[in-house]
Amino acid sequence: MKITLYNSLSNKLEEFVPLKENEVSMYVCGPTVYNYPHIGNMRPVVVFDTLRRFLTYLGYKVTYVSNFTDVDDKIINEAKKENKTEKELTEFYINEFKKVTAEIGSLLPNITPKVTEYIDKIINYVSNLVNLGAAYVVDGDVYFRVSKIKDYGSLSGINVDDLIVGARIEENSQKESPLDFALWKKTNVGISWDSPWGKGRPGWHTECCVMIDTIFDQHFIDIHGGGYDLKFPHHENEIAQSEATHGNKIAKYWMHNAFINFGNEKMSKSLGNVIYAKDMIEKYGGPVTRLVILSAHYRQPVNFTDETVLASSQEVNKMKMVVKQLALKLQIENIDLSLGKPLYINDFLASLSNDLNTSNALKCLYDVIKAANLEIRQKDVDFAKLNDYFKTLNDMFYILGLDIPYTKLTEEDKEIFNQYNKSKLEKDFAKSDELRNLLISKNIM
Repeated sequence: MKITLYNSLSNKLEEFVPLKENEVSMYVCGPTVYNYPHIGNMRPVVVFDTLRRFLTYLGYKVTYVSNFTDVDDKIINEAKKENKTEKELTEFYINEFKKVTAEIGSLLPNITPKVTEYIDKIINYVSNLVNLGAAYVVDGDVYFRVSKIKDYGSLSGINVDDLIVGARIEENSQKESPLDFALWKKTNVGISWDSPWGKGRPGWHTECCVMIDTIFDQHFIDIHGGGYDLKFPHHENEIAQSEATHGNKIAKYWMHNAFINFGNEKMSKSLGNVIYAKDMIEKYGGPVTRLVILSAHYRQPVNFTDETVLASSQEVNKMKMVVKQLALKLQIENIDLSLGKPLYINDFLASLSNDLNTSNALKCLYDVIKAANLEIRQKDVDFAKLNDYFKTLNDMFYILGLDIPYTKLTEEDKEIFNQYNKSKLEKDFAKSDELRNLLISKNIM
């Protein structure tokens, strides 16, 4: 299947052809862990998890890496406030991030590196940039020399001359140019490490370069992703370092997701000014929250409103209902659920192959749900067809990361259901109501 992705580097749709046949290397910038993740943090978590699931479903072996930034000014300040060490603080919030990642239906990346695990490699990387003349040392600080990169701004489309003209006069006049950025910061506050330039800690933009260099042996990957806000300066500065070190732009395809907006004052008030993912998921559920995010194309803003949440909640209920009915009918007939074939999934996959168009893919999903419901109501049910619908829907749910469960029936459950049908036919309504309530309590009906 031909896949096209929008490459932020070229600003156009391109056919996706991985560097290695049937293998995909993907790195997505992760969170700085000093607080609970807000709902905006979940958009890349959902988008790139869906991309990973889609590629895996098509048969690619995907190596998905996403980091945790556990060294930062915000972390140091928050640790002081909470009277904790930086490690205690970051470990707590890393676990919280992993928790909401699972609750929203995303798989954890294959590898989740932390900055503190890569300090020696970061120091070596920065030292190499200094030796190449792409970085310079000033009183224990190390800065990248942006003037060494001829096409700086190629990802974000920012004009260097405009940046220089618009740059504020900084108090730190040690930099050769206001565009130069820190690779290593001298500090005597918070966590620090020994280096050739004295005690300090890494700048933000170097960690991802080093992790990609270390984890992927080619020092060049298929996909680098993250939120649109990372284009400049973070991703631009990553590219600059990689161009100086390896002569490449880190990734063949750059992907950026748009933001999450709240278009309803009532919703914002009910959840608070800062909308944490855990609160959103607790209130509406993981599948509903995820479905709202998937309802818009990843390069378009997502609007969380009472209306969009209600619409997604209703759709999730329809999904649960149809899967429950299909599973019940098939199991009562002792049909092996694993024998179904995903015969109605082609349009769905075609939508996702077109720049991960989840909005159109969901329309295909809803069409299959309607068709399955029609087949369920037929007098002469085609059980083979029902089984194919069941398999198709579950494959779609897997790719989209929607947790839509069904109950696996025991022989006792089947007997209760048959007795329920018998009592209905015999118009023993007291008995049928009793058995129906029992089936509802077992989540079968």
